[in-house]
Amino acid sequence: MPAFDDDLQAKPIRKPAHDVGQPLDTLSAHELQERIALLQEEIARLEQAIRARHATQAAAAAFFKS
Repeated sequence: MPAFDDDLQAKPIRKPAHDVGQPLDTLSAHELQERIALLQEEIARLEQAIRARHATQAAAAAFFKS
């Protein structure tokens, strides 16, 4: 078997737990709470990425200002 087959088996493709804009009518309160938690974790991850970008930008600005 080709080597790339092992890579595909090691990283299964997951369906996202929440699609923005999807109907919420069929979800229970518990499922909605789980999705809120998931989205809050994603927001925190995105905010951390923004902070990292700003830090990189500030470091570059300080380097080239000198």
